[in-house]
Amino acid sequence: MSTLMKSKTFARRALLLALLSVCVDHVWAQSRSAATRAPEQAENADAETEMFRPLIYNGPPLPAPRLLDGKPDLSGFWQGVREKGVPGGNHGKDQPGFILPLTEKGKRAMIYAQNHTPDPEAVCINGGIPRHNSSGLPFEILHTTDRFATLYHYTTHRSATVAEQRPLPPKDAISKTYFGTNVAYWESDTLVIETTGLRDSSFEKIWLDENGNPTSDQTRVIERWSRPDYHHLQLEETVIDPKYYRVPFKFTRKWNYGGDGRGVGEYSCNENNVEREHIGPGAGVIGPNGNRGFGYDAPLPKTPPSPDAYGF
Repeated sequence: MSTLMKSKTFARRALLLALLSVCVDHVWAQSRSAATRAPEQAENADAETEMFRPLIYNGPPLPAPRLLDGKPDLSGFWQGVREKGVPGGNHGKDQPGFILPLTEKGKRAMIYAQNHTPDPEAVCINGGIPRHNSSGLPFEILHTTDRFATLYHYTTHRSATVAEQRPLPPKDAISKTYFGTNVAYWESDTLVIETTGLRDSSFEKIWLDENGNPTSDQTRVIERWSRPDYHHLQLEETVIDPKYYRVPFKFTRKWNYGGDGRGVGEYSCNENNVEREHIGPGAGVIGPNGNRGFGYDAPLPKTPPSPDAYGF
């Protein structure tokens, strides 16, 4: 193809994208009045309370915004959707009995975490991936044509370079971290992020989710992010770990758009963390509803539960 023809083709594409952007902006401007914030909190409400205040949108579905290359722009402040009857923070929420398919090694790793490892986030250690995907806290995405970044309330972040599909680096070239090593690429309008190189829960301070399920040096996480419309974000995630899980398992999640001009604020975990030295190990007893702890109405036990309380 000649240089002139290439230039004309590029110009046509740029014009089409510009027209699409104008159309989307026009639709959004017409429907903007349908979006309102929930009532203001009391004057003494703190920033942590404010970040949960939702955007209430009652208008028709709006198209997702697009990047300069025509792919969906996933940027925004996102608030998780709680599913009735489904445990929060538990990567086993889509599994029978809300329990992940642990191997014998996986069960031992979980028992170790429950008896030796305080909740890493409670002592200001990075939650990592995939744990942040099941967190109840809002988070922020910053997205360009070649970079994707997620910002979390605990003043941590992870980023990925978006390019052509490519293999992950070899194992001996990867240093283990809380967020691992990743590659990111598009499959149609779905952004795929593959991650490996995570730490191991059997001897390091990392949990797969809020319930203390384990990750290993063999864990591979495949995230499939999509934005079906302006106000919604969704994730289909697959975790593959033959060391700690008998079979690969899926985890799905949806978020609502939190509104323009909002994002993750400053949070200093180490400041005034006065109870850090008194936090015991484990997530506590996991109830039959898949949630950790005893709930707001159930009394706390007089003595800490033994490993038998975890069902292993």
